[in-house]
Amino acid sequence: MPDRTLSSRLLDGINYLLLSLVAAACVLPFIYILAASVTEPTELIKKGFLLFPTRFSLIGYEYILSTDTILSSLGVSIFITVAGTLANLLFTALMAYPLAQRDLMGVSFVMRLVVFSMLFSGGMIPTYLVVKETGLLDSPASLIVPGLISAFNLIIMRSFFQQLPDGLEEAARIDGCSDVGILFRIVLPLSAPVLASLALFYAVGHWNTYFNAILYINDSTYWPIQVWLRQIVILAQGGIGDSTQFSEDFVPPPAETIKMAVIVISTLPILIVYPFLQKHFAKGALLGSVKG
Repeated sequence: MPDRTLSSRLLDGINYLLLSLVAAACVLPFIYILAASVTEPTELIKKGFLLFPTRFSLIGYEYILSTDTILSSLGVSIFITVAGTLANLLFTALMAYPLAQRDLMGVSFVMRLVVFSMLFSGGMIPTYLVVKETGLLDSPASLIVPGLISAFNLIIMRSFFQQLPDGLEEAARIDGCSDVGILFRIVLPLSAPVLASLALFYAVGHWNTYFNAILYINDSTYWPIQVWLRQIVILAQGGIGDSTQFSEDFVPPPAETIKMAVIVISTLPILIVYPFLQKHFAKGALLGSVKG
């Protein structure tokens, strides 16, 4: 291998420097949020910005977890995320597989309708009326059923299915396998990369659901954790909080400490799940986007 020139080495050094700066710009905010959430409020107020706290305090988390409401709302969010993601993947696959059949009549027309739905929607009020008339209000199903199939994710999965060898399906049909059997026994087992990618897309959307929960759910028992955490931030900013489980001289922590703890609690579950899907994520997203 010939020796590299000085200009080539210089270019690599500049690239490494730029990539390091970009990585630092992405990582430092997370480090700051985590550090601020476990820092004593007086130190946070005094320094403003810190990455390595010297005086630790979990008062923000104690304030958030002072009642069982957060734990119940966390259970609601976990249920919505798990059940919603599984339902999303199932119905997306059931629609994407027939649309991936090139010889099926009406495929192009249906795909035009799918693309049209990406550009135009019925709007907030018509959607609310549909949810109301179907009896989904005040139930976790109202956060799952209206967005059961994402048009963007449907196109990605359909494109991935189209790239699978046709010989696999032909061999399965010769062996007497039905279309449903081909989908569940052959196509889906080979589609782990795209399923993992779309599972992450759907799971993040369900976990972060906030606005739809405010629209469709009036019963606070079914509020997901994002809504409750927002309520806690509002109460903290107003100097009012649930301190019934603390002593009478307990003073609620500053709103900034509450905000940082809220961000950590709402972000940590997705960050824990992501490494398990990372090896499939980039491959699935790229393979599913080669063809349209």
